[in-house]
Amino acid sequence: MVNSIPHPPTPVNEPILGYLPGSPERISLKEELTRQSNEIIEIPCIINGVEVYTDNVVEQVMPHNHNHVIARVHLAGENEVNDAIKASLDAHDAWSSMPWEARAAIFLKASELLSGEYRSKINASTMINQSKTCHQAEIDSACELIDFWRFNVDYARQIYEDLQPPVSPSSMWNSSEVRPLEGFIFSVTPFNFSSIAANLPSSAAIMGNTGVWKPSRNSYLSNYYLMRLMMDAGLPDGVINFIPGKASMVGDICLSHPMLAGIHFTGSTAVFRKMWKDVADNLPSMRSYPRIVGETGGKDFIVAHPNCDEKALIVALIRGAFEFQGQKCSAASRAYIAKSVWDNIKEEYCSEVAKITIGDPKDFSNFMSAVIDKKSFDNITGYIDRAAKDSGCQIITGGSYDDSKGYFIHPTTIVCSDANYESMSEEIFGPVLSIHVYPDKEFEQILETCDKTSEYALTGSIFAANREDIETAKKALKYSCGNFYINDKPTGAVVGQQPFGGARGSGTNDKAGSPLNLLRWVSPRSIKETFAPPHDWSYGFLNE
Repeated sequence: MVNSIPHPPTPVNEPILGYLPGSPERISLKEELTRQSNEIIEIPCIINGVEVYTDNVVEQVMPHNHNHVIARVHLAGENEVNDAIKASLDAHDAWSSMPWEARAAIFLKASELLSGEYRSKINASTMINQSKTCHQAEIDSACELIDFWRFNVDYARQIYEDLQPPVSPSSMWNSSEVRPLEGFIFSVTPFNFSSIAANLPSSAAIMGNTGVWKPSRNSYLSNYYLMRLMMDAGLPDGVINFIPGKASMVGDICLSHPMLAGIHFTGSTAVFRKMWKDVADNLPSMRSYPRIVGETGGKDFIVAHPNCDEKALIVALIRGAFEFQGQKCSAASRAYIAKSVWDNIKEEYCSEVAKITIGDPKDFSNFMSAVIDKKSFDNITGYIDRAAKDSGCQIITGGSYDDSKGYFIHPTTIVCSDANYESMSEEIFGPVLSIHVYPDKEFEQILETCDKTSEYALTGSIFAANREDIETAKKALKYSCGNFYINDKPTGAVVGQQPFGGARGSGTNDKAGSPLNLLRWVSPRSIKETFAPPHDWSYGFLNE
């Protein structure tokens, strides 16, 4: 019976290594960074477990040194995309029929490989491919992905056990078959988190689904190594097919395919909305209604009450806004600070931001590195330049940038007199924090402003000392974010502790890192077996 399935190991969060001077992990990572920096690898498509070299090649470079090539990537064409879909459909029967604990064991093994021998390789590739510091790479590409695999296996166990009907009369047996979706899952992943890149296709796979994975054009190297890791853990051919390629071409084919069963997406709001519309237009030719799960943009906030921990607020502003160059969907990009608080912290805040070091992530003394590419650099600096010319804005930190070697932007803080100014309301996705200073007596009014300013609702935080003020903020900002932080920065959700996701323009809020996400990748079948079927069609009430 399903409720007698074996229990996997109880999941625990992977400890974060410190990479302190002289530590074994620091030495190992430094060696791996040197090795990867001195090679150029060929990255193929992987279709049905086979490496496919198309000779339609693009180069992957380091964002912090954009003349340094780290990989030559063979892009998929239409034939490769169609082959990948076919491979996933061909693999579906065997994979979905495999005992769930056998599927789970593959990803538990992957978690152990990543915790051990693969750790330096994945962290180093994330650092040189996406310009993350050792700390940011460690909590992302190692710890969070290990946590995803460990906890998702246990969430799957809960689903297989808990979806059984509670009772069956003696004359029948009621049961539920927790089936994967019929068709293939199209996973579209972002550059900024290696953990998300691997989790999107693998979370669906844990539940018996097969699919096509289109990685971001800016993270091919780290994502390729993650694909190889899953294969080394025993992932069967065709379950996940790795397809680097032009987004529009890959998307057009996948989103119009009659066997599209679901979309697992992290990326921009505009792209997600277009995908949803395209699927809707294609519904008449589809076998089923595809499940659509997406985590998209954010304009994440910090609200500081007049009575708050000012030292903690400074730390939250700096870490929340500027770690990984603000390239997090959860990054603090707007803050509403009471005037008395701002008067107290402004000088210290500016002094602390001025201490931030920027450069190559292989230099462990750097707190920040480069933004991901030229397109991002131009978009971010456009906001900075427009603010510099606006009489209602004052740039009090940063404001400078240089792309001669890498895409470097200094941590920029804009104080905006207009709470609805563009940098207060639009997603920038870079190291830019906009601050609006409000009168101390207008706390409740600023909560309303915070709720209405942006289309997004991903993360946010309140800094306040009194419980009454915290509860006021919780109520006023009920729908303003899917992850709400009290006296902490609005970043750093931990799998198994704070399931992650937002609503409004920020996505479907299906909470990665919880059973809610895995439930989206199954379609239960209710089964009733009758042991004593009736032999007379008539009912007693028909008798006179």
